[in-house]
Amino acid sequence: MAVASGARARLAQATRTPPGRLRLAGVVLAVLTVAFGGLTAWQLETRAQAADRVVSYSQPLSRDAAEIHRSLADAATTAASGFLLAGSEPEEVRNRYEQDVSTAAKLIAQAAARTTATSPAQGSLARLNQQLPVYAGLVETARADNRQGIPLGGAYLRYASEQMQNVLLPAAAELAAAENQELADDYAEAEAVPWAAYGLALVALAALAWVQLTLFRRTNRVFNIGLLGATAAVLAGALWLTVTGLVTESALHRSNHEGAAPLKALNSARADVLSARLAENLHFVARGSTTKYADQWAKITGELGHAPKPNETIGRGGGTLGQALELAPAQAAPTIANAMTQYGTWSGRHDDARNLEVGAADYQGALDLTVTAKGDAATADAAFNATDKALARAADIEQDRFERAAEGTGGSLRTAAVAAALLGLVAAAAALRGLGRRLAEYR
Repeated sequence: MAVASGARARLAQATRTPPGRLRLAGVVLAVLTVAFGGLTAWQLETRAQAADRVVSYSQPLSRDAAEIHRSLADAATTAASGFLLAGSEPEEVRNRYEQDVSTAAKLIAQAAARTTATSPAQGSLARLNQQLPVYAGLVETARADNRQGIPLGGAYLRYASEQMQNVLLPAAAELAAAENQELADDYAEAEAVPWAAYGLALVALAALAWVQLTLFRRTNRVFNIGLLGATAAVLAGALWLTVTGLVTESALHRSNHEGAAPLKALNSARADVLSARLAENLHFVARGSTTKYADQWAKITGELGHAPKPNETIGRGGGTLGQALELAPAQAAPTIANAMTQYGTWSGRHDDARNLEVGAADYQGALDLTVTAKGDAATADAAFNATDKALARAADIEQDRFERAAEGTGGSLRTAAVAAALLGLVAAAAALRGLGRRLAEYR
């Protein structure tokens, strides 16, 4: 207590004289301007790190999670197609299945290596890593039995598909949701307004203005070059902060609006397209023993939205495909519209096959309208492939739009952070020099 009382007494004694008050003003201005530079640099660096994570961590993980989901769904679809073709299975169908499984396994391993131990995605990744080999083993058993004409092969494939639909795909969806949330959090942090830096800039400018006004009243000198330089440095820092913030926020918003958000909607549509194709194939694998897969087709295509008829104008209607078209940037919209046209063709061919199977009791004819080993362009399989390829091209376009918009935002913010720190030091030095000139007059 005695020490504190003594310090207060010395401070009061020092501020009773003009030189003492000038020294105290110099200390206050130096602290405020350095604090402004330091706080601004820290907040900008925090935003820069978040922007870097968006570009190099969270968005790639979100993209890879969606690709895991797509690869798994496509593997199940392709496995069912190969099963239906049995001994006539083309090599490209088998290669596509193996490529899907290989891609999913590789991306699961990469995601596990890049995800922290406390991430909510770890549980989903563990299930995917454990169950993917189980699924692949069931498919191989089904394929071997089917080639030997053993009816049990169909049961194995249906069980493998149940594992895919009830375990693997939900785990992949959980992974995608966790990564999408992490991406949203990084976007929010990267676009956050540094209110504390703006507040401290106002305090520093107010203190500089008050000191200059006080000096003018007591000395009748209009300008103090040092204090004017300090004011200019703080204003320059605030202006740089504002301009960089607006530019990077605009770039990040554009990367989200034209890339990340459309990709999320598009990936949802792609997953539904693959799920619909899987249900279509499994219906034929079941050979009429259940209406389960026909019901799944109806449900999933209902989620996809209206299937356009020939020559029908493509509208931005409901369903996941309609939402993907609505959110798509101008560069990707025509490609998605083409996918919707192909989806309409696919849906029409599905209905033709269904009518042949149910109305004419012609299972083989319906199967031939759905998938053949000849690569017939008039099958539902050909229209599905055209739909899937168009959606894949749109995804590439939207990924490119994201990368173009978001690239470099972290570097811009980091440059502004360094500039703010240096301007804070310049402002402190200028203020001390300006007040030092006034102090020299008392010697």
